[in-house]
Amino acid sequence: MLHCPWCSNPETWSSSPVLLHDAKKCTSCGLCEKACANGAIRLVNGQWTYDRHKCRVCRRCEAECLNDAISFSGNDYTVSELVTIAKKDLDFYEESQGGVTLSGGEVFMQFEGLRELVHALKKEGLHVALETTGCYSNEKLKEIADEIDLFLMDLKHTDAEKLYEATGADGQLVMDNFRYLADHYPEKIILRMPVIPRFNDDEETILSVLDFAAQTGIAEVDLLPFHPLGKSKWIQMGRRYAYENDKMMDKENLYPYIQIGKEKGIQVKVGG
Repeated sequence: MLHCPWCSNPETWSSSPVLLHDAKKCTSCGLCEKACANGAIRLVNGQWTYDRHKCRVCRRCEAECLNDAISFSGNDYTVSELVTIAKKDLDFYEESQGGVTLSGGEVFMQFEGLRELVHALKKEGLHVALETTGCYSNEKLKEIADEIDLFLMDLKHTDAEKLYEATGADGQLVMDNFRYLADHYPEKIILRMPVIPRFNDDEETILSVLDFAAQTGIAEVDLLPFHPLGKSKWIQMGRRYAYENDKMMDKENLYPYIQIGKEKGIQVKVGG
């Protein structure tokens, strides 16, 4: 699994709900500390600390907080509950020619549930798209690829070593999964590249991704300009955000790659 330092949804790295503390709403009343039976919440040197390793997600602190300063990411659902939620928008799907997009984090983290959910959605006749990092076994991909209508799959770097250093991902595995989809389901795949400052925003790296797409027969590449909108989540999780001083990237800087893509036989979109 990837751990990207620019991630907009770092709370999804855990398969369990994660405690989030919004210091802007906190009045230091101490009710959360009294409610926690596991000693996960303590006042240390005048600062509230939240030990998420001790937290057992009983949610008593959340219930006691009068200012909504404490919350937990994520909820548990059954497959049937998710299908019921998805079906509420059937009229919208028919009008927009859309469907259900499964996202994360990485949805393959919960593969058994993912497989069951996709099968259930397809039985209802719903179009199913999957947002994914591509970093999982090829066997899992083969098992589910037939039922997926569209893969929105990230390729963050073509240099496997640099990708591993930044995210922990197996870059070769990601590219092998791209090749498999391009060989067997070329009409089902859109390559997406989040363009990140000081990591892959240089011309050489972006061109290498476009070349990879052209060589493997991928018809569309979406360049996704960096944004810092996930910063607040990192802070609420008690973690430092590595891109705290970076501003939203200007889309216009990526527009020249639209023409370059045309010359390579690829449709390039900026922003997806």
